[in-house]
Amino acid sequence: MTREELIDQIKEKRTFLCVGLDTDLQKIPKHLLDCDDPVFEFNKVIIDATKDLCVAYKPNIAFYEMLGPKGWESLKKTIEYIPSNIFTIADAK
Repeated sequence: MTREELIDQIKEKRTFLCVGLDTDLQKIPKHLLDCDDPVFEFNKVIIDATKDLCVAYKPNIAFYEMLGPKGWESLKKTIEYIPSNIFTIADAK
C-alpha cells in the first residue's frame, strides 16, 4: 500500500482507526479452540467485523512468536487474510 492509498482510506472512512491483533490464545472464545488454528479463526472474526471501519491492522508479533512455528503460521495466514487495501503494521518491539 502506498502513502496515497492510506490517505485515501483515511478520507473515505473518515477515521484513523487501527485495530490491534494482540491475539492471546488464553483469551480466545472456547468455541474457537476446537478449530485447527484458533488464533487465525479469531483474527478472521475480528477482521470481518472491522474491515469496513478501520484503515490499519497491527498484529503484535510477540503473541505469535510465543506460539512457535504454529504462531508464525497463524500470523502469515492473518496477514494474507487482511484486505490488500488496508494498511498492515507489525508491532515488533
